[in-house]
Amino acid sequence: MGTITNDYIKGLITTVQNLYLSDDIPWMIGYSGGKDSTAAVQLVWMAIESLPIDLRKKPIHIMNTDTLVESPVVSKWVEKSLEAMKEAAKKKELPFIPERLTPDYDNTFWVNLIGRGYPFPRMKYRWCTDRLKIQPVNNFIKSKIAEHGEIILVLGTRKQESARRNRTMTNLEKKRVRELLSPNPTLANELVFSPLESWSNDDVWIFLMQYKNPWGYSNTDLMTMYRGATADNECPLMVDQSLPSCGKSRFGCWVCTMVESDKSMEAMIANDEEKEWMTPLLQFRNEFGNQDGDRERRSFRRMRGNLQGSYGQLFHGPYKREVREHWLERLLEIQKHINETGPEDFHDLELIRIEELRAIRRIWVFDKHEFLDSVPTIYQRVMREPFDDPDWIHLDNFSKEEWDILSTVCKNMCKDEELAFEMMYTLIDLENRASGLNDRKGILDDVEKAIRCTFYQNEADATKYYSDRMIRKKQLGGQYNEKFLDYPMDETTDVEDESE
Repeated sequence: MGTITNDYIKGLITTVQNLYLSDDIPWMIGYSGGKDSTAAVQLVWMAIESLPIDLRKKPIHIMNTDTLVESPVVSKWVEKSLEAMKEAAKKKELPFIPERLTPDYDNTFWVNLIGRGYPFPRMKYRWCTDRLKIQPVNNFIKSKIAEHGEIILVLGTRKQESARRNRTMTNLEKKRVRELLSPNPTLANELVFSPLESWSNDDVWIFLMQYKNPWGYSNTDLMTMYRGATADNECPLMVDQSLPSCGKSRFGCWVCTMVESDKSMEAMIANDEEKEWMTPLLQFRNEFGNQDGDRERRSFRRMRGNLQGSYGQLFHGPYKREVREHWLERLLEIQKHINETGPEDFHDLELIRIEELRAIRRIWVFDKHEFLDSVPTIYQRVMREPFDDPDWIHLDNFSKEEWDILSTVCKNMCKDEELAFEMMYTLIDLENRASGLNDRKGILDDVEKAIRCTFYQNEADATKYYSDRMIRKKQLGGQYNEKFLDYPMDETTDVEDESE
């Protein structure tokens, strides 16, 4: 477009007003706290504020998705911005409703990585985006569609962000059933309005600097925050997985492993001494996101305990218990360190919420049969306070004392059996939890499954077992894993890329 002029903005404000008044369909605006979404919210805010009070009837939800692992600095910025919006909207009688959306506590980053042991996200296993961003947004939007029949989603997306974005937006333009409104290919009854679609990066900044933020926040401070890092893009409101990875954006998650290094956080720390307190976060992210040695940190069985592989090697699945416990303790240590020595604004920072810790506890004890119940012990050791879990029902039959005895016995009697201890504690826990008559339904199937998952001596034994099975299937004319048996492995083969 070139230059943001006063006449152009006035015309755009009129366009927004006409679209707003044309029907009763509620609006939703995606807001990440970055420049593009800030410009989109500001433009709509200016348009609605210019309308008479009696015409401001239709609600406008300002949605922010908090993944619970956002950059702490940006997260605090967005939190205060949403509070300012809420106060300004109430004072000026505007229909804006700030909404902070979060993933279910049973499905957060830490619950999946540390609790279930999911391998850290990578190019062919990007499990985080859907769970942390897409699902919370889609669930909220679906609830509003169910309530109103359809909704209009306002996004700060721009064609000049990337060639891929340009193609996507251009293709959706061709499918428009109403002027200015594109369909969402992933959600029915949702129309998308992109008022900044033709803007350049410079246009966005010119608009933000020339027009005062209407909810009383500082656009100059926003620019200062951008200058603290090197990239130009923000983390967009994720509504489908075709959008660019947040890993390439300035305002992404501090745990993001979709890129080799977090250049934005590195730049923030390097450019501002007051942000050096974030260094432990960067170090921890580099520790668990390190591809070197990651295979050895994980079980040679998949999440359900089955074997699978390619190129003559088994795929490695979830992280081992020792790794998960170590990472939980490290995370709590960093949180406590920041709370005690970091800036005053972050003395109450929660890197992991108590609800997530409770979810992790239940996964370890109930799903993984680790009756050691180590979450409260780790928490109390680091935080120096009791672990609060009022709904927990404790089984007194087996605890740490019995766990340690069993571990010692297995090490002494089955030195070469890598999975003997896991087999024993799983069988004991299954039997312990099936003490009631009603609980014994299916107990034999559960016991058989536990033995099937743990009867291997080690990875070499499991690989031989799986290979022999595939050979027998091939000889008998059955379906078998050709990629495992018939494809030779060379120096360029990445087994981990194939594993997910």
